[in-house]
Amino acid sequence: MSDRGSAIDAFLDQTEWSDWTRTALAGDASARRYLRLSKGPNTAILMDAPPTNDEDTTPFVEIAQLLTTHGFAAPHILAHDPDKGLVMLSDLGASDYVRWLAKNPGDEAMLYKAAADVLLRLETIPPPAHLGRMTPDVGADMVAIVGTHYSKSNTTDLQQELRKAMTNFAPNASTLALRDYHAENLIWRPDKDDLDQVGLLDFQDAFTAPAGYDLASLLRDARRDISTAVANDIIDYFAARTKAEGNFRASLACLGVQRNLRILGVFARLVSVIGKPRYLQFMPRVWGHILQDLQNPALATLKQAVLDTVPAPTADHLQRLKP
Repeated sequence: MSDRGSAIDAFLDQTEWSDWTRTALAGDASARRYLRLSKGPNTAILMDAPPTNDEDTTPFVEIAQLLTTHGFAAPHILAHDPDKGLVMLSDLGASDYVRWLAKNPGDEAMLYKAAADVLLRLETIPPPAHLGRMTPDVGADMVAIVGTHYSKSNTTDLQQELRKAMTNFAPNASTLALRDYHAENLIWRPDKDDLDQVGLLDFQDAFTAPAGYDLASLLRDARRDISTAVANDIIDYFAARTKAEGNFRASLACLGVQRNLRILGVFARLVSVIGKPRYLQFMPRVWGHILQDLQNPALATLKQAVLDTVPAPTADHLQRLKP
């Protein structure tokens, strides 16, 4: 048995879940993994986040407790050993948005409106003071990874143009952003009501960002195409209820470009450094989102900087990213 397996056994031996059946769940881009524990009709989730891989469970636990305190459907923390990187969580369900919509495509507008309602409620929660803030300078710094791992180019000019765009259209980091707010991290719970219908996962990297950051994450999803009509309706719905000032669509587009430039770099690193080639398949969609948001006339200068610096994910370019 591996050292990690022994650590899990020792952790569970002190709990009521020691003899429950364990089933591995699909992992994500990090070094974390998840097990569903079951006994009869009862289930729970074990998060395994090895500290030796620079994982830290404390931010997840803190944000989970903040969310549940305010009535959101985040997992309840059932047990936690931060030194071992192990957390027992309540099970929010097995049907994330991707699985549900694959079987029920006609429900797309309903599910995305429910997800937008969660974000509208999140805007009423003061972000914890210790969270990082995505100011224009920080947002520009965050996309350096696209030059390091994807374009293999100097991104100084691109970052400067992004900094200017954020200063003009998304200058104020004032909203709690869960950061990876997309279909694979949202659990649809049709038997619940209001906020409880949308289960929330993978928020350990939460930070304070300009309003609309998580909406850009939701509607410019690297792993799933969303109806253009649904996306536009959700943007209008969100803007009307936040009474957004200024050019909200330009702000949202700017945040979408920032996020997806970084994602290109992150995915390229996962392919070339970590050895996860499956992330190649997502890059054309990410690039499409970048081009879509750069069609906003307010971002013309940023558009030129992106096109001058970042190549399209052609078959040849993707091949060169492989280790």
